[in-house]
Amino acid sequence: MDVAQGVLITTGALLFRDALPQGGVLMGLDLGTQTIGTAFCDGGWRFASPGKTLKRGKFGADKAVLEELIRQRAIMGMVIGLPLNMDGSEGPRAQSSRAYARNLATLGLPILLWDERWSTTGAERGLIEQDMSRAKRAERIDSAAAAVILQGAIDALAGGLF
Repeated sequence: MDVAQGVLITTGALLFRDALPQGGVLMGLDLGTQTIGTAFCDGGWRFASPGKTLKRGKFGADKAVLEELIRQRAIMGMVIGLPLNMDGSEGPRAQSSRAYARNLATLGLPILLWDERWSTTGAERGLIEQDMSRAKRAERIDSAAAAVILQGAIDALAGGLF
């Protein structure tokens, strides 16, 4: 658990759930080097849906776009993909996600860092099952991966799987 600027940042689903006793809409993020995939869930934590894929730029510009999405959708918390190595250890990409989460703490929302090891693979499989062209899949993979990350987290939060 980490607290940055008085905001909970955790890998613990129970701590995150306790920070949101009334539930609420969550935003999921899949942080790529060039894009940020977004996803959103309903307030009852039943289903996650892909949102926009944002072109990644300077942090201030990215944060402004995320702030607007938070305002528009009345977001109560964020779930950020944590890219662990296959053995569960953390490498440079995981540290980058943790740093991004600390920078987002100024938004004042609790943040859950969620294991995303299979999110892109799962998202790709789902898009292929929809018979989506390779070009369309490339456009939508990051937001679909964000939805996979968020769905995994809300399944654990709603079902009490910690």
